[in-house]
Amino acid sequence: MAKQLAKAVGYTYVDTGAMYRAVALYAIRRGWINGDKVNRDALIGALENIDIRQDKYGNTTLCGEDVSTSIRSMEVSESVSYVSAIPEVRSRLVAIQRAMGKDGGVVMDGRDIGTVVFPQAELKVFVTASAEIRAQRRYDEMLSKGHIVDFNEVLDNVKKRDYLDETRTESPLCKADDAFVLDNGNMTIEEQNDWLLKKFDEACRKE
Repeated sequence: MAKQLAKAVGYTYVDTGAMYRAVALYAIRRGWINGDKVNRDALIGALENIDIRQDKYGNTTLCGEDVSTSIRSMEVSESVSYVSAIPEVRSRLVAIQRAMGKDGGVVMDGRDIGTVVFPQAELKVFVTASAEIRAQRRYDEMLSKGHIVDFNEVLDNVKKRDYLDETRTESPLCKADDAFVLDNGNMTIEEQNDWLLKKFDEACRKE
């Protein structure tokens, strides 16, 4: 939905979740993650060398490699919340995200955008749906990209990530006080896109 809005209005789309996933992939490839344990010292020491970039469509590169598909694996999904809870990782990526959006013209997608990264954003939308519906969407997406996954494994991961992200000390997942809430559980893609574009138009008229 965020990507579609950016395309419709000619803005740059930024997928901040993909950036955290890229850091998790970097750590996984170096053997720095074992279950829920992360070699924090090694990862923190490497942060300056982890080059993460996105084009205006949200395609993600890690040190020059396109990892847009690799970061959606279940292995990365199981690790990303542990990596994103590390304050130094968040500080590094938030700085990059703020630099990407400092001149405006950005639709930024992520779990702490309205509360931490850009609390002054002109439009904030907190999107929600049941864990079962979100898991089904993620399951279908992963299948379409060639990943072999089990639905119950995806559902368990969605619930676990929600819990970890909502209860972490650093920048927990929560709704900004001035954010619109959109439960898109029973909406079509067209309905949610129309809803968001209307909110965007309203925000523009207030400027």
